[in-house]
Amino acid sequence: MLVLAFDTATPAVTAALHDGERVLAESATIDARRHGELLVPTIETVLREAGASLGDVTAVVAGSGPGPYTGLRVGLVTAQALATSLGVPAYGVCTLDALAYGSGLAEPFLVATDARRKEVFWGHYRDARTRLSGPAVDRPQDLPGELPLAGAGARMYAEIVGASRILDVPEYPHAGALAALAADHLGEPGVVEAVASGTHPVLGPPRPIYLRRPDAKVPSAPKRVTA
Repeated sequence: MLVLAFDTATPAVTAALHDGERVLAESATIDARRHGELLVPTIETVLREAGASLGDVTAVVAGSGPGPYTGLRVGLVTAQALATSLGVPAYGVCTLDALAYGSGLAEPFLVATDARRKEVFWGHYRDARTRLSGPAVDRPQDLPGELPLAGAGARMYAEIVGASRILDVPEYPHAGALAALAADHLGEPGVVEAVASGTHPVLGPPRPIYLRRPDAKVPSAPKRVTA
């Protein structure tokens, strides 16, 4: 097994290689505006550091969001293109799940990422591996309960949610955690059928999770002018 994983649903452009037992190489750059420019060089970097080639990859995994439209699409389109050219399966994993998994937490908490428009994408987790609800999008003041919070979406609204609730864990998803989470499930019996039917709790097809319409809209027809 050699899993190539990457995520572009947040300002972090991150990629990693995982051999089924450990992360072989990982790289990340925080830049909210250059996902398209940075992703392929980041993939090339982890392949080079691991001493591997694209032909060695047996599965491609991409963070499926939720996230801003343009950045999110960069990763998912790349995953689909690579999987097709290599003849290997491609999977999507909720970006919030990857962030939660990377926290290593064993108690209930919330994950929140920036959704813009003064909102956050969030999920409720029983522990690092188990999502109880979400993903959803809400204003930070509407997040439920007094549970601890992880993620950059929580930290940027610390004055609203309460700084004491914010956990000292990674603010952005790391592709190493994304790859490890996927690798944990890829060897399961019936995983291909579960993904195809949409019943797998973690893995899905490489499709974006959209919780609202994109900011860019097709212009409506011009109004009719009457004399």
